[in-house]
Amino acid sequence: MIATALILLLVLLGISIPVAAGLGVLGLILDPLFSSLPLQRAMGEMAWGSSNEFLLVAIPLFILLGEILLRAGFAQRMYDAMAKWLSWLPGGLMHANIGASTVFAATSGSSVATAATVGTVALPQIKRFGYNEPLFLGSIAAGGTLGILIPPSINLIIYGVLTNTSVPKLYLAGIIPGVLAALLFMAVIVGACLWRPAWGGQRVHASWGERARSLIHLLPPAFIFLLVVGSIYAGLATPTEAAALGVVGALVLAASFGRLNLTMLRESVENTMRSTAMIMLIVIGAAFLNFIMSAIGLTNAITDTVSGLGLSPGWMLLALVVFYVILGCFMETLSMMITTIPIVAPIMFALGFDPVWLGIVIIVLVETALITPPVGLNLFVVQSLRKAGSMQAIIVGAFPFVLALFAVIALLAAFPALALWLPQLFG
Repeated sequence: MIATALILLLVLLGISIPVAAGLGVLGLILDPLFSSLPLQRAMGEMAWGSSNEFLLVAIPLFILLGEILLRAGFAQRMYDAMAKWLSWLPGGLMHANIGASTVFAATSGSSVATAATVGTVALPQIKRFGYNEPLFLGSIAAGGTLGILIPPSINLIIYGVLTNTSVPKLYLAGIIPGVLAALLFMAVIVGACLWRPAWGGQRVHASWGERARSLIHLLPPAFIFLLVVGSIYAGLATPTEAAALGVVGALVLAASFGRLNLTMLRESVENTMRSTAMIMLIVIGAAFLNFIMSAIGLTNAITDTVSGLGLSPGWMLLALVVFYVILGCFMETLSMMITTIPIVAPIMFALGFDPVWLGIVIIVLVETALITPPVGLNLFVVQSLRKAGSMQAIIVGAFPFVLALFAVIALLAAFPALALWLPQLFG
């Protein structure tokens, strides 16, 4: 049964069926093969039940928040401010890519939106200042991954829903690892440009006065972060209500800068509807597949097989890393999370792993999947922004940042307090 399900999944992905449809079709195939009951009749109930969670309302709200900020023109100002403060480091504006991604991640919740926003502003700088193109492109793709780790994060909400883990605690747990990942990304850039100084392009100089004046452009994202995350930890709002507050705050900021109009609102809402429809279709397809797998005993078979291996917690963690790295090369990240977490999480919890800590580790592994070929979404996002050149350059440039994410996982394994200290402090 396990072998059949795995082969069918690989075949469906291999023939390029959309992921959400592929998950549902796999469930429809497994049903008559291994069940004497017409389980497909529960599809409607699964669709309703999986999408009827109040916490999921935060997803379209956070997407809309990012869309409004993108179209209000804050990205360019934010990038320019980061360029003035960070461009003195070896690697110049590549540090601005990471810094701007970190700041935008604290308002967006989406890796794709973060990579697209920063990439749109940053790409023209490659030829203008003579940067090494692969490394520059890799820094954009890698910086975008921070969107799902630094709160507010859509993927952390999904994990919280799937495992009944506190989303506010997950948000707190993601802050230090997110900043650590950003610092390691910058260390990769410094190391590469010290090794090959020509890769760092021309330096962009700014006076202290210019730097001080640019700080005003970092106030809008800081305001949104404090509004969203601050309202949660002040006990004033749930994550869903905080997302709604963030949208209101973004609208106020857009209006104050004279960028709020019907055209901008229509485009923001349309893109939000598209993204939400894609995410929720994946949620529904994965929920139906998980129901089928549970009903035919596949989930228990996988759990028993893994448990029967008798692996220690350390070896089990290593197996988890290998599993997600391999799977991330072939599956879209959100569908990978929704499909695997209901199986993986109970096994890891039984071995004594903390649910909050495990959530951060899985998100870092999902970040890795975003920049590993052939299905790394951020690679495709950056490539679509380039409109020329081969994907190979982005893959090569992103590879050092994949190693940096492995270093984050190793540090989380060696020092769990990196993820657990803030939740324990404010818990």
